[in-house]
Amino acid sequence: METRLWSLIRSFQASAISCQPWPFLALAWIVLTASLACEVERRKSDAELGLTPRQAEGRHLYDQYCDRCHAPYSSRGRQGPPMKGIFKKPYMSISGLPANDERVEDIIRIGRNKMQGFGNVLTEEQIQALLAYMHTL
Repeated sequence: METRLWSLIRSFQASAISCQPWPFLALAWIVLTASLACEVERRKSDAELGLTPRQAEGRHLYDQYCDRCHAPYSSRGRQGPPMKGIFKKPYMSISGLPANDERVEDIIRIGRNKMQGFGNVLTEEQIQALLAYMHTL
């Protein structure tokens, strides 16, 4: 056993001395892959989330317009605050405004601070679908 261990050590030293990059690249690849795997989670389908057709439409709209700034299922935000559990609290975390359909709809329609409004982009029906989806977060 001891000779096998020394053989492996000498082999590693030889490759390190001859400047073979592959052992180091392989190790870097493994570390990078492992660190990314901690963050990435398979996206669940609408059916797996138990979404109604209206909520599924809202999810599609969220992906198209909101996701770039607001993380839906994470407590870590992006440019804007995360939306996870937005309607489960009485007040929105950053603004302190009431976390209800009326206030969130106003923010979607008109915008707030750095967020642009989407009142000229989304129809009333689309905004309602988006709110329905946001209630599932």
